[in-house]
Amino acid sequence: MNPIKVMVVDDSVVVRKIVTDVLSEDPGIEVVGTAVNGKVAVGKLEQLKPDLITMDIEMPEMNGIEAVRAIRATRSRVPIIMFSTLTERGATATLDALSAGANDYVTKPANVGSVAQSMESVRQQLIPKIKALLGRPVTPPRGAAPPPPPPKPAGPRTAPGKKPAVLVIGSSTGGPEALARVIPALPANLPVPVLLAQHMPPVFTRQFAQRLDRLCALRVVEAVDGTPLAPGTVHLAPGDHHLVVRANGRAQFTTALNQNPPENFCRPAVDPLFRSAVAAYDGAVLGVVLTGMGADGRNGCGEIRNAGGTVVVQDQATSVVWGMPGAVAQAGYADEVLPLDRIAEAIQRHLSGAAVLNSASTMAVGGRR
Repeated sequence: MNPIKVMVVDDSVVVRKIVTDVLSEDPGIEVVGTAVNGKVAVGKLEQLKPDLITMDIEMPEMNGIEAVRAIRATRSRVPIIMFSTLTERGATATLDALSAGANDYVTKPANVGSVAQSMESVRQQLIPKIKALLGRPVTPPRGAAPPPPPPKPAGPRTAPGKKPAVLVIGSSTGGPEALARVIPALPANLPVPVLLAQHMPPVFTRQFAQRLDRLCALRVVEAVDGTPLAPGTVHLAPGDHHLVVRANGRAQFTTALNQNPPENFCRPAVDPLFRSAVAAYDGAVLGVVLTGMGADGRNGCGEIRNAGGTVVVQDQATSVVWGMPGAVAQAGYADEVLPLDRIAEAIQRHLSGAAVLNSASTMAVGGRR
């Protein structure tokens, strides 16, 4: 298998060297060139023909967001990973870059203490995302505990699932843009509360909730502990916290936050949210898994299906990375595998009680990575 060809774009000599050195250590990656700003990167695109680009945001002449727009204007679909800072300004710029067509982001290594720490940060964050975006096997982080085995498949559905009393959604790589298409397509009078786990760090989740709220008829908030769940509001898990559902008896439910250990290498993670919803609502759950790397959400979807709930996942052809939804589909937990532009319709259909049994058309698995 040929190595992945990467172009590194950053105006900092130090960052370019750190990123280049780390990527060059991996036999599956080849740095084919660098650029000091977006303008130079766009000019080198045809010559270098990279498989992937890493892109700084703050650069002279043409910044990263402008460069992403320029690259997408050439109809190039080369994956682009942004380097971001964990600040309000950095979060805003990164979300703008994702809206412009970037695929994912990592924390800028210059924010870490020593050069050795910076290199390790790049190694742990960037390399798995590069490989996932190009459909290559991803090695789990060093010392990470293996995920628990999935529950046994529920098998093909022979009767409609329980009518959902709550909607839970999980996503990761490519999720911000997928959610920006799905959530705004849902009506303000959605009959159930919505809880959402998107793999994102602190600061980013607050900015993302505000951005979604501006786009939606539904109210979107960054979740806080102890908020009563009611129809019409979407609660987004805050960075570095798991979001779960707490049942208070008498059919009263609230949000709850915790900092239990990461699951599937993530916090917030999808599985604890889905598990808690199953327990609180006795399986009357609609679970949706959108694009993302890894397998977070697979086991939670198994519990939803085994408890009589319903699962819908995004298909391979429209996913940036078909890791999470693919893991659910391949485990046999998905009631429907649908393109992104049909997810909102499916949500409304299932919430109305118009269930769809497993069929060849809804369970089709295929498309690009």
